[in-house]
Amino acid sequence: MIFTKMQGCGNDYVYVNGFKEKIADEAAAAVKVSDRHFGVGADGLIIIKPSQLADFEMCMYNADGSRGAMCGNGIRCVAKYVYDNGLTDKTTIAIESMGAVKYIDVSVDGGKVVSAKVDMGAPILKAADIPVICSAEKAVNLPLEIDGVEYKITCVSMGNPHAVVFIDKSPREIELEKIGRLFENNPIFPDRVNTEFIFVQDRKNLEMRVWERGSGETLACGTGACAAAVAAILNGLADNDVTVHLLGGDLQISWSGRAEDSVFMTGPATTVFSGEIEI
Repeated sequence: MIFTKMQGCGNDYVYVNGFKEKIADEAAAAVKVSDRHFGVGADGLIIIKPSQLADFEMCMYNADGSRGAMCGNGIRCVAKYVYDNGLTDKTTIAIESMGAVKYIDVSVDGGKVVSAKVDMGAPILKAADIPVICSAEKAVNLPLEIDGVEYKITCVSMGNPHAVVFIDKSPREIELEKIGRLFENNPIFPDRVNTEFIFVQDRKNLEMRVWERGSGETLACGTGACAAAVAAILNGLADNDVTVHLLGGDLQISWSGRAEDSVFMTGPATTVFSGEIEI
């Protein structure tokens, strides 16, 4: 199987041109290529296919083989892949993921995409639609006990569920592997959850560390950065335009604060290398 490894803020995936490559068991392939000792090493597998709804379809799998509905860093890299490889000459590209279509504006330098701005759509704030089990219509500043400690969470879906936790110290100081798993598998999240731990530096800067369902800790999460910005704005902690500082780099997030308005995410998209692996 011919592949290209790409990353956005350190969130790395293996990308496959599904117009040319046919994979019998995509979930098993995701597990194999994601292994950092016996495979390529990645947070998951993304296959680019024809779409009935958009210019292209993005089929995204986590490192454990589970299907992902949306990946903010991944979709920017898909836009770069299709432009750089001559599959399109558009600079506004429509990409479908599990029925949802996102529009990506790419910035080109020397014939190659160097960054991309994604219209991520309006955030899903209704608890039942995220989903999170609670009595409130919206899970904003909701108390949740994890391992004997009470946390206040704000839940947002950007195509996949997120629980955002604001803390009073750098998230680099927390035991993420232990606490991340407990959040991910808490019974109030029927589809599991991605968890973002956020330190508010000031109204324009958020420091974030993320635990992704099915992948564990990653260096960045685009939908997570969007969810963090939305949660910060909802809780009155941030302005409408913020920079989210992740372990792998920075993402710029913009949201008006109106529930019906789209969240916009801008960040880098980088090719690491290409190769071939036996599947």
